[in-house]
Amino acid sequence: MNTFQYVVVSIDGDYANLKRTDVESDETKLVARALLPPEIMEGTKLQYEMMQYEIIM
Repeated sequence: MNTFQYVVVSIDGDYANLKRTDVESDETKLVARALLPPEIMEGTKLQYEMMQYEIIM
């Protein structure tokens, strides 16, 4: 199963813009906040694995 790491770049209402940190990329991914942990804020690091996002340190 693939694992991806992201950082929350910005939060806009019910959506958050995520940027991958495990590969070199300037693209962001728009994700509904309902799919993310409720305590996220800008700068929060996330890991996506098995169709779930979780906060990492």
